[in-house]
Amino acid sequence: MFRVASYNIRKSVGLDYRRDAPRVLSVLAAIGADVIALQETDRRFGSRASSIPHALIAETTDLKPVDLSPRAQSMGWHGNAILVRRGAGVLAVRRLDLPGTEPRGAAVVDLDMPGTLLRVVGVHLGLFRRDRRAQVSHITEFLDSLPKMPTLIMGDFNEWHRKDQNLTALNTRFNLHTPGHSFPTLRPLVGLDKFALSHDLAIERGGVHDCPAARRASDHKPIWADIRAA
Repeated sequence: MFRVASYNIRKSVGLDYRRDAPRVLSVLAAIGADVIALQETDRRFGSRASSIPHALIAETTDLKPVDLSPRAQSMGWHGNAILVRRGAGVLAVRRLDLPGTEPRGAAVVDLDMPGTLLRVVGVHLGLFRRDRRAQVSHITEFLDSLPKMPTLIMGDFNEWHRKDQNLTALNTRFNLHTPGHSFPTLRPLVGLDKFALSHDLAIERGGVHDCPAARRASDHKPIWADIRAA
């Protein structure tokens, strides 16, 4: 069994409008996940530098970022970053552009985890429902073209409809799980942050992480889950 987490960090800018990477890392440390998908990791303009310095991750955690960005100062692909515990093997990295009105992408990483292989897909889907429908269809079609592997899609799905009616393309291959209301931070009303697991994986337990730092570090709270083979 291993722990995963997903967190939209809003470029490390908290509700106090301070960019505070150590605060974000303290939230991640409290969760203790083996694999973490981050959204909105990189700044939007200029060199699009990561809002969390690589050196700070190395100095303060036992996590390492997967090399996803073609830009030296960035960490993510369209802001999607994947952190893994040191010792996990990275077997393959794929960068996927997603259709839609806004520039969006998905990060697809194959990992050699203790006791299992795992494909992780980090996503931040679009604001428009027609885009989300097209994006999940594009992701599932792309995954169908790859060798089969236990697969976990996680991130900010931006889906406000409580029945997830715009994510139905996932239904045949994945079980969609919303751990709880994660947005907005001060008064969570909706579970925008989700996991989608292939049928050979199952969630043992999971939830929305709440701690003093998480209440201020972003406009989303992180989600987590303990995953096992089904």
